[in-house]
Amino acid sequence: MYERKIPVDLSCPLRLTMSLMGSKWKSCILDELRNVSMRPSELHKALPEATPRVLDLQLKDLVDDGLVAKTIYPELPPRSEYSITELGRSLLPILDAMIAWGEENKELFEKKYNKPNV
Repeated sequence: MYERKIPVDLSCPLRLTMSLMGSKWKSCILDELRNVSMRPSELHKALPEATPRVLDLQLKDLVDDGLVAKTIYPELPPRSEYSITELGRSLLPILDAMIAWGEENKELFEKKYNKPNV
């Protein structure tokens, strides 16, 4: 099992927030779950650039941190779904601000990286 090498700095609110949602895919997962519960396979399809292993690890972290809830249905074959919790929902204004900033500055970075969005 993964164990954090560097403990979370609880004295700094920014570092605490970044440790909860700052990895590459956690914000994207929260954004995907904002309106609908999803099965793991649906999340994998929604975020195809992320490897399944990384998505699974980050989903586990989000569940462990209380930002996402995992529901396992007792049926055959077993089925599970992920949904955003109220604590996770409290991060959505931060995500919305990041999305707005990205939209406002998209053109600058398209020029910088010379990769126009098709």
